[in-house]
Amino acid sequence: MLQLTSPLPLIEIRPDPPALPRLVEAWTYRELLMFLAWRDVAVRYKQTALGVSWAVLQPVLTMAIFTLIFGRLAAVPTDGVPYPLFAFCGLLPWQLFSFALGASANSLVANERLVTKVYFPRIVIPLASVIAGLVDFAIAFVLLMGLMYYYAVPISATILALPVLVLAAVAAATAVGILLSAVNVRFRDVKHALPFLTQIWMLATPIAYSTSLFPERWRPLFALNPMVGVVEGFRWSLLGHTEATGTVFLVSGAILLLGMAFSVSYFLRVERSFADLI
Repeated sequence: MLQLTSPLPLIEIRPDPPALPRLVEAWTYRELLMFLAWRDVAVRYKQTALGVSWAVLQPVLTMAIFTLIFGRLAAVPTDGVPYPLFAFCGLLPWQLFSFALGASANSLVANERLVTKVYFPRIVIPLASVIAGLVDFAIAFVLLMGLMYYYAVPISATILALPVLVLAAVAAATAVGILLSAVNVRFRDVKHALPFLTQIWMLATPIAYSTSLFPERWRPLFALNPMVGVVEGFRWSLLGHTEATGTVFLVSGAILLLGMAFSVSYFLRVERSFADLI
C-alpha cells in the first residue's frame, strides 16, 4: 500500500480583512510610499531642458492667458482683487489637483510589472503619485507669495487654515484618482477620457471667475464640485475675501468625504483582481 511521507498542504480560504486593517497595513509600507513618490518626482523632470521651472511656467502662462481673456477682454469681476493674483490663487490648488489626478489615475497601469510581481498594498501606488504633486505646489506657492508682496496684499491670520485646504485639495485628487486608477485597470478608456474630464472640471471650478457670478440660491448646487470649496477657501485664506458662504464649504466638504469613502471602498474591493487584469 502506498503511504504518504508528508501530509497534504493545508489551504485555508478566508475573506479579505476589513477595510480599516488593510489601510493600516498600507502605513507599514510608508517607506515604499515615499520611495515611489521621490521616484515620480525625479523621473518627471529627467532629461528636460527647463527642469523644475515647468512647475512655475505652467501656472504663470495660464495666469497670463486668463488675465488677457477674462481680466481684460471679458472684464470678469474679481471682488476688488487684482486679476493676476485672483487667477493665480485659484490656479495654485487646481494645479495640485489636476496633476495628482492625472498621475494617480494612470499609476497602476504605469507600474504594471511592480503590481504583478511583488505583494504590497496597491493603494500605495496612486497615493505616491498624489504626494509627488506637492513638490510643484511648494514651488508655485513661493511665486504666489511674491505676487502678494507685489500687490501689497497683507498676510492675515486666515492663512493658518491653508494646511487644511491643501489637505482638502490632496484628498479630492486622491478620491477621484484612486477610483479612476482602479477603473483604468479594467477599462483603458479612462486614459482617453481623463483629459476631457479635467478640462470640463476646470471650467466648472471658479478659477477664472468668481462664485459671485452665480445667484446665491444656486451656489450650494455649484458646490457639489468639491474643488469649489477648495478654491474659494484658498482665496479666503490667502486674500481674506470670498463670496462663498458657509453652506458652500459644508456641501463641498460633505461631497469630498463621501467621495473618499466610496473610492477607497471600491479600490479595496477590486484590488485582488489587479494582477490578473492589468
